[in-house]
Amino acid sequence: MTAVYRGPCAEAAMPVIPNTQAQEIPWRPGYRNFVLAGSEQGLACIAGYSVIEPGAGAPLHVHEGVDEIFIVLEGTLDLRLGEQQLRVSADHTIAIPAGVPHAFVAVGPTPVRMFTFMPRNRAIAEATTYLEGGPPAGAQQH
Repeated sequence: MTAVYRGPCAEAAMPVIPNTQAQEIPWRPGYRNFVLAGSEQGLACIAGYSVIEPGAGAPLHVHEGVDEIFIVLEGTLDLRLGEQQLRVSADHTIAIPAGVPHAFVAVGPTPVRMFTFMPRNRAIAEATTYLEGGPPAGAQQH
């Protein structure tokens, strides 16, 4: 028999989550966002998975006091990170320090698939300022 560690929050959901059962959060046209693990598992951080169609992305915004990490699995992003303009393709990790304005759009013939990580739940809702455009549809859930 195998014991499952439940962590400090006994009421939290199972700590091993099939990615195919990730909760989809409404986001932006052409931009699908899934929560892989977060508050439902008793975590203070949040890990996600995104599928971004060519031409879709996120407008310029900044997270105050919260870092963000993207792990690009497939596709290519045009990324604005502070004053830098970068093209980032699969098999690269993007480390976005807290307070650095950033924006991105998927480019090329295929969607971008990437893992995302923020060390704080609800950072999109509570610690994000949009310098262009507005928040995504499901911002209050993330």
